[in-house]
Amino acid sequence: MNCFKNTTLFVASMMLAFLPYGARAQKAMSLSECIQYAYNNHPEMRLAQLQIQDAEWQLKENTATGLPQLSAGIDFQHFLKVPALPAEALGFQAPPGTKLAFQLRNSIGGNVQYSQLLFSNSYLLAIKASRYYREYVQIQLEAARHKTRNEVIDAYLPALLLTENLSLMDKNIGNLEKMLSDTREIFKAGFAEQLDVDRLELALNSLKSERDNLQRQQAIVVDALKFTIGFPVQEEMTPSDQLEQLMDTYADADLTSELNPSARPEYLQILKARQLGSIQTSLYQKTWLPTVAGFVSASGSYQGNDKLFWVPTAVTGVSVSIPLWDGGGTKAKRERAMIEERQIEIQKDMLENAFSLELSSARKQYMNALERIENKERNLQLADRVYTTTRKKYDAGIGSSFELVTAEQQVFEAQQGLLQAQYDLLNTRISIKKALGQL
Repeated sequence: MNCFKNTTLFVASMMLAFLPYGARAQKAMSLSECIQYAYNNHPEMRLAQLQIQDAEWQLKENTATGLPQLSAGIDFQHFLKVPALPAEALGFQAPPGTKLAFQLRNSIGGNVQYSQLLFSNSYLLAIKASRYYREYVQIQLEAARHKTRNEVIDAYLPALLLTENLSLMDKNIGNLEKMLSDTREIFKAGFAEQLDVDRLELALNSLKSERDNLQRQQAIVVDALKFTIGFPVQEEMTPSDQLEQLMDTYADADLTSELNPSARPEYLQILKARQLGSIQTSLYQKTWLPTVAGFVSASGSYQGNDKLFWVPTAVTGVSVSIPLWDGGGTKAKRERAMIEERQIEIQKDMLENAFSLELSSARKQYMNALERIENKERNLQLADRVYTTTRKKYDAGIGSSFELVTAEQQVFEAQQGLLQAQYDLLNTRISIKKALGQL
């Protein structure tokens, strides 16, 4: 029984391994599912999360500098040769050869020290900068989400367009196959020529060859989509949305709202960078402020040669440090910090200008796409009407197969043109939302 079961499983697995590409199970994913998958798996998102954790620990590290510090230590010393001088060299009356030692041979000591930073301008600014940096990396995470979402959209829509093109091509192949089958039957009955059959067969073969090329292109684009969202490239995946469905999701195009740069996370990033730069500048503008610290230290040691004696010590105090002159290094740092602030200001102005250009361009492209889709819809209606008339004439025996094939190709081209126009219109709607910071 077990042998039969194992054999069955082996045969089933071998059959699965030799299934054709299109027959294997594929994971169908919508645009929203791809975006969420990228949020969880994209390397940039994981890096941004780690940067937030790093910023939290950096704030704690800087805060700890101003908190009470406690340390303890212990040491042991044994002098192999004790330093000594002749007694007469020190002015003492003693027998010749007598030496006076300045250090006992053995010493065992320990100490405990407590210190507390009382005031430091650089410490206060470091804490402020750490908090701003934490806010900066949180904005950076949102900017990474924004960038990732846009990259997924830009990768998903071409994959969806090619997928729908394949479906459209399959539908037209089915129509041509039926037409060819009907024509062959008519030819057998003696009411059609071999030329009619050959023309339809040629058109069908050309369309199938075009479909094979399109399918390979679609596989390449879908692989790029997998890479963008962090999906394993070796696994099968296909877009599950429909172009018309996404057209309804992004149905509106805001053509009147004023640009608000603060709606874009990359703009908030540069504003926070400007705040960090101002903190750096103020750090070098008040270098004359003192650093004040207090401390308490207690220590004790056992000292002696053959017999040890306890020698305790305790000290407390306050230290004040005021920088007076550092050779002009602080001035140079201050000037560099001020230059960096001006650079950030220029970058902010450039970003605002780029946002305005992006929005203006997206709105103009939208108007062009809107006009183009209306034209493509009219073309498809005309092509359908021509095909219907041509098919009736062909069925009645007063039309040629050449006219029928031509009309069929015109319908297919009009369908493809409308599909491309819908894709362009959807793209422009999304571009407007991106420019306004609504995505």
